[in-house]
Amino acid sequence: MAKLTAAKKNTEPKKEFGLPEKRKYPMPDASHARNAKARASEMEHQGKLSAADKKRIDAKADRILKK
Repeated sequence: MAKLTAAKKNTEPKKEFGLPEKRKYPMPDASHARNAKARASEMEHQGKLSAADKKRIDAKADRILKK
């Protein structure tokens, strides 16, 4: 996975994020999409992410991964 620095993350367009309004779960490529799905699953399990937000993140990641 390519390193995504804070400066690079801040220049990414909102459409590159799983939760664009919060600029969370960046997905500029397939490896970041897989990572976003994994992190979203962890956060939902811990109660820090709603099921609806996880579903949005998974849908975006699946489009990037072409599933």
